[in-house]
Amino acid sequence: MVQVCFVLDLRSLSPQLLRDVKQSLLQLANFYAISSSDSPTLRDRIGLCYVLKNHISSSDELKIAYSPSPRGNFNLRDFHHAVNNLPTDAFLPEINDPVSGDLKLSNILSDQVLYSWGVGKDIVKKVIVVSSCFPQDVDSHMQKSLMDAADKCVSVNFLLFEQKSSHLSDTLQNINNFLRSISDLDNCSFQTYLPNVRVLHGLVRQWIEDLKDDTEKPLQARFLFKDNLVGSVNQISCNLHVSVNKIIDGFSPCQTCRCHGMPLEDAIRNRIQGPSCPVTGHDLGTCNVIENSVKVGEKTLLFLPSFQSSMKFQQIASIDFHVIKRINLGSLSEGSIMGGSYVVIPSASHEVEAASDDIDQSELNAQVFQGLCSALHSLDQGLVCSSNCNIKTMREVAFHCYYILQPSENGPMLLRRLAGSEEVSCVPDLNRCVHSSVTKEIQNSIQASLLKIELKDYDPMLHERGFHQKLNSLVKESLKFGSVPPTFKEATSKPKLTQPDSSEEIVRSISGLDVELVEEESSQFNLMVEDKNAHITEEWEQLVVNEAPKLCSPACISKPKLDQSVLSPPSSNRQLDVKTSRILERLEVPRQLKTKAVSPFNTSSGMMDTCVSMKKPLIPTQCIDATNQGLTTSQLMKPIFQRLKRKHK
Repeated sequence: MVQVCFVLDLRSLSPQLLRDVKQSLLQLANFYAISSSDSPTLRDRIGLCYVLKNHISSSDELKIAYSPSPRGNFNLRDFHHAVNNLPTDAFLPEINDPVSGDLKLSNILSDQVLYSWGVGKDIVKKVIVVSSCFPQDVDSHMQKSLMDAADKCVSVNFLLFEQKSSHLSDTLQNINNFLRSISDLDNCSFQTYLPNVRVLHGLVRQWIEDLKDDTEKPLQARFLFKDNLVGSVNQISCNLHVSVNKIIDGFSPCQTCRCHGMPLEDAIRNRIQGPSCPVTGHDLGTCNVIENSVKVGEKTLLFLPSFQSSMKFQQIASIDFHVIKRINLGSLSEGSIMGGSYVVIPSASHEVEAASDDIDQSELNAQVFQGLCSALHSLDQGLVCSSNCNIKTMREVAFHCYYILQPSENGPMLLRRLAGSEEVSCVPDLNRCVHSSVTKEIQNSIQASLLKIELKDYDPMLHERGFHQKLNSLVKESLKFGSVPPTFKEATSKPKLTQPDSSEEIVRSISGLDVELVEEESSQFNLMVEDKNAHITEEWEQLVVNEAPKLCSPACISKPKLDQSVLSPPSSNRQLDVKTSRILERLEVPRQLKTKAVSPFNTSSGMMDTCVSMKKPLIPTQCIDATNQGLTTSQLMKPIFQRLKRKHK
């Protein structure tokens, strides 16, 4: 990573040029504030100094406007304050005399200023001197300072902005003399620029690339050809650079703690348990929380007296594009196009009123669309539109988004996103490509190789990526693994009920009894199943264990009492609830025994026959009086359940 120190020679910068330079510095700080970094905080790697002449002592002085923070966190607010408060009355037209200028580089390249900024061996320092006039010669003191800077891997870049002068030949002579004086220093460079806004914009892009982490390097790629291009060479090695850099869509309001100035990220916890400091974890009161804070990017915060213009990034269903200009498609750079493309076709007009001519209005909208497409195609032009919506996220944004509407001959139009001035990436160094001359032999060989490549129009249907083939192959391999397991819905459609073995024996022993005996206890059973929190095992215990003592064993059942209980109407005839009916269906007796329960006599006789053929139960039971008085001499052995059960009287 690089730490940049700007040195402005305010004596030679005109007011207009100084205003443009200040705007460029502010843009650099803004870009750096929203840049991404691997470190948890945004490291402070920008310094600002300026040189001016003291009007009282008439001596040149060096002032430090902004120095990197010892804590290492970049402060966007303080940097803006330093740039906006640069002196505006320090311009001296007579400074164009190259003999009278002193850049004070010896004071900057010292342990008191530059060498004391930043810690760590991974930081490379770079000094950028901005001026409109440089001295003819470099004195011995300055020469020694530049040589010491080279030993410490500090580079110095001199930027000269040419001014209109009647002595153009003298200016060129002075530049040549200065170049000869620093030609022996490898860490020094010199560039001349015209004072133009576009030039400054390009410099800002170069500076922000220097401030980015070293991990962001261009991608290396190779283009391979089937036939040799020149001799035995069939490939070209290249570096890939992004053409646009996307920026954020807006600023997000947030809350911060007053003690450390850190954002309170956990909004849900703050609403439930109250805010707490993200550093110490201590609870914060209302007076210790800064409500009006705004988050710029991911690692920059600004504290404001109020922030009423916050964007909520609302989702929208319809987008309005405002046509602002038309351009020649031949002048459109493909490098300024970002994101995907959208096919535009006519639809029903949104402004149509509910009238009888709705169909005519829709047809008119389609004809207007087709006429616009044909007119733009004949002119080879497109329409530039602006919108307050990001078409990729379908949300409102705080900044303008620009789009290009491209026509076709007899079909739909194409809508594509255009990069703004803040999103245009730095143009790579093309000097190596521009100054490289191609021999005629190489040119002819490459042209002959290109003619061997098949020439066809691109058809997407003929260029499959192989998605279906790969997925089909994976499914085929998966089928070899084994049978397909049941889905979750199928596995849980039939719940399984488990119970101890003793309960299963009891259920089998009483399964031949008449169904009317079960219905006789339905009222008591309904009370037991009304508890919503009862576990399924508790339902089985109430159904099997508590009801079993009320049924007589085969040896103790008397026919008269049994017939009386069958002939008498059941004590509870109200309709059972759904939950009770479902459990009773699980305990339903066989269908053959149901048919025998039509008449009382068939039921009792069937009951006696069943009792005769039944074996003696494994668990001894007792005879219970039909009136259910609770006088017993023996009791069923209850199965052991894991939780305590509620006793019913």
